[in-house]
Amino acid sequence: MPGLNELQPLINGVAYSWADINAQILGKTMYGITAISYEDEQAMEDNYGAGMMPTSRGYGKLESKASITIEAKESERLVEAVPSGRIQDIPPFPITVAYVNPANKTVTHKLMNCQFKGNKRDVKSGDTKIEVEHTLIISHIQWK
Repeated sequence: MPGLNELQPLINGVAYSWADINAQILGKTMYGITAISYEDEQAMEDNYGAGMMPTSRGYGKLESKASITIEAKESERLVEAVPSGRIQDIPPFPITVAYVNPANKTVTHKLMNCQFKGNKRDVKSGDTKIEVEHTLIISHIQWK
């Protein structure tokens, strides 16, 4: 990784942005997606022995989290695709998020073994569109 003084400025000033994202669920591009959030975190803890400083470090489980926000019409498309009408019954599936920027290389992240944890609507007076936030359970993230 280059040092701060070695960084090259952007040649054309273009960075990845929301417009560059292409998210696919069940093999279909979700055009009504308005937000996606995903992360993973590994438990880490310093271990102490003699003296005041850590003598080793222990590593625990890796926990991945994700959620998506989609327009209500996209949620209804998912409901229609399931015989029971419960999106929680959709078998585990990957979500591919690709940041496609012609000035840079394409970056692809894959959320693995996703399932919807629930389905709810939250609508209030003055809303001009209905968005649905879905919390997902995922096994892990493929960062490249």
